[in-house]
Amino acid sequence: MPRVTVYSTQNCPYCRMVKAFLDKYDVDYMAIDVGTDREQAKKMVEISGQYGVPVIVVDDEVIVGFDAQRLNELFGSAKPGDIYDVLIVGAGPGGLTAGVYCSRKMLKTVIISENIGGQALESWAIENYMGYRMVSGEDLMHRFEEQVREEHISLELDRVASIRKEGEIFLAETATGATYSAKTVILTQGKRPRKLGVEGEERYLGRGLSTCSTCDGPLFRDKVVAVVGGGNSALQTAIEMSKIAKTVYLIVRSTIKADEAYITRYREQKNIITYENHTISSLQGNAMLNGITIKDRDSGKETVIALDGVFAEVGWIPNTDFLEGFLMLNEMKEIVIDINCNTSFPGVFAAGDVTNIRTKQIITAAGEGAKAALEAYAYLTK
Repeated sequence: MPRVTVYSTQNCPYCRMVKAFLDKYDVDYMAIDVGTDREQAKKMVEISGQYGVPVIVVDDEVIVGFDAQRLNELFGSAKPGDIYDVLIVGAGPGGLTAGVYCSRKMLKTVIISENIGGQALESWAIENYMGYRMVSGEDLMHRFEEQVREEHISLELDRVASIRKEGEIFLAETATGATYSAKTVILTQGKRPRKLGVEGEERYLGRGLSTCSTCDGPLFRDKVVAVVGGGNSALQTAIEMSKIAKTVYLIVRSTIKADEAYITRYREQKNIITYENHTISSLQGNAMLNGITIKDRDSGKETVIALDGVFAEVGWIPNTDFLEGFLMLNEMKEIVIDINCNTSFPGVFAAGDVTNIRTKQIITAAGEGAKAALEAYAYLTK
């Protein structure tokens, strides 16, 4: 067996999924918490060149992030060629709820997803999900996952690259080369973080630039960071990072547009410095990001800020690239559905943030997932 080391932080959901994957395939590994051990954090950065977790070292190979495709290549096993009643793409609130409802209807179900929990994983605190006064996104999605694992559902960590229909069967091909067959499909793959749109952005991703504050936040203890964005996610990240970092700069393109509950708490923090009506015009640094230049949109005046990290919270893009030409998408590349979660392709249903429904909330994604599952059952029983 290879020597495997996992560098992680305590609240990183993707770190937990790496460990769950390795446990599933009986892979022995050493886990190191770099959120509490600064010396090991320095070692991780030296090995990987990354200021983000998880980092997995397999013998001499360094794997950055939860790379489901590479982990499957190293440790996964061949998938059987079964025909499922329902294939669910995505394992966020919508996909996991759909899975439970399908299982309760005795439908043979497989869920394929790069991660378990989706966008909800990156929420520091959720205060509007019924039954909980407050719960972290990771904890809530862990409860969802536990319930799914109690059902007779196949849960595969992989990425669907294409879907087509041959005869009466839908075929989904994944990034690892596996093919899954199903009679119906439910699409719940959510969205991915929008990029800042600044030159050199890719260079600094994981090297001071992060899109997951719950994962990488602990690495910036007592450091100076910036949060880019003005919505609920940005304010929540700024509030939580103000408890960890020395100083937090909040860079807002126009004005803050968040719920009053977040605005009230944001105003209570003394170490958040806000620049409204500003954009990032450039990123600076060598191996690691060490500064940004921001620009006033009215006057054009530029300000240079020395810092250690930037957290991007500037919105989300639907994960629908592989569906182009297969079914109808709107101008924002969201899946167009009717009131009963039907897409433009019979036998294909969709739910959650990847669709054109107006409300993007965990509770509505879960409800839509239940609806999609019941519609899939009705379609199969006709």
